Amino acid sequence: MSEQEFRRALGYANSAIDLLKRAEIPPYPQFYELLYTYATGVNPELNARINAIFRESTPDAETAERIYNEFLKAQDANERISSVSERMSNRISTMHEAIDSAMTTANAYSATLQTAGGDLDTDLPPPELARLAANLLAETRRMQDANHELERNLEASRSDIAALQRDLEDVRREALLDPLTKVYNRKAFDDGLLRSFIAASEHGRPLCLVLLDIDHFKRFNDTWGHQTGDQVLRLVAMTLKSNIKGRGIAARYGGEEFAAILPETDIDGAVIVAENVRKAIQAKELLKRSTNEKLGRVTASFGVAQLRPDDTPNSLIERADRGLYAAKHAGRNTVISESDLRDDEIVAA
Repeated sequence: MSEQEFRRALGYANSAIDLLKRAEIPPYPQFYELLYTYATGVNPELNARINAIFRESTPDAETAERIYNEFLKAQDANERISSVSERMSNRISTMHEAIDSAMTTANAYSATLQTAGGDLDTDLPPPELARLAANLLAETRRMQDANHELERNLEASRSDIAALQRDLEDVRREALLDPLTKVYNRKAFDDGLLRSFIAASEHGRPLCLVLLDIDHFKRFNDTWGHQTGDQVLRLVAMTLKSNIKGRGIAARYGGEEFAAILPETDIDGAVIVAENVRKAIQAKELLKRSTNEKLGRVTASFGVAQLRPDDTPNSLIERADRGLYAAKHAGRNTVISESDLRDDEIVAA
């Protein structure tokens, strides 16, 4: 963890503890997690709910427990996956039953044919032949009905399984997206960086990482409210995503910080991408939708790093974070790559 990331996490932790003290909520792990998540601002629905509660009254432990269960108990995705699994199991059971029934009918039909074959080897009087023919016809029709029923079940199963596959894909995709900005979340970023790191290392190809942080984001929230802050986050995410081409990955790294993983891109190309994003963000002016009041322009600071032979994913992140921190101290709204920093340079707090 870089020094800047440590300070950021420590700030969130202090905010969470202050809120626990303010509301006199017991500092149990689940309540700390709830208010730590609130401090990061990564879950806008959670923040809106807690803000409303603070406006109306002071929350208590019972209210905190209810909100924790609703937002952070990590049950929604698990329940949806469990539901899909149960439906899949039920459909498979239905298919097995249909196949077993068809096999029973087929075995009975086979036995009937064998018996009829033996009877036909003897001289049967016409009434017996007629009875045998009628019996074979009835068994053949029963076999046809069983086959038709099996076909219907298999077709229904095929449709159900296709729907289940779509549901599973939706759950998987939603689990990797940040609900507010609709770019990838931190988990997807971590997974994507590891995959890109392995691919680049194995094939000796360039890989760059861009970290960006919205300048003075707290000021937007404090001045214009969390809804405007959410609008800023969505604007930056959309701008970043639209400027990432090919196999690049745009993600919300945490809070007001975003990241871009750029495979097949060297440091010069990554700086160009970062500059394009920086200019595109700065070019957009925020408007308050209800009044069309101009709220000013958004800017962001960027750090860029390229994969080295001796790197780990963490060391790559740390160098990009150093560049980002240097950009903040250089006046913000700028891009600083590792090429702009000495290897032994330490960015002061």
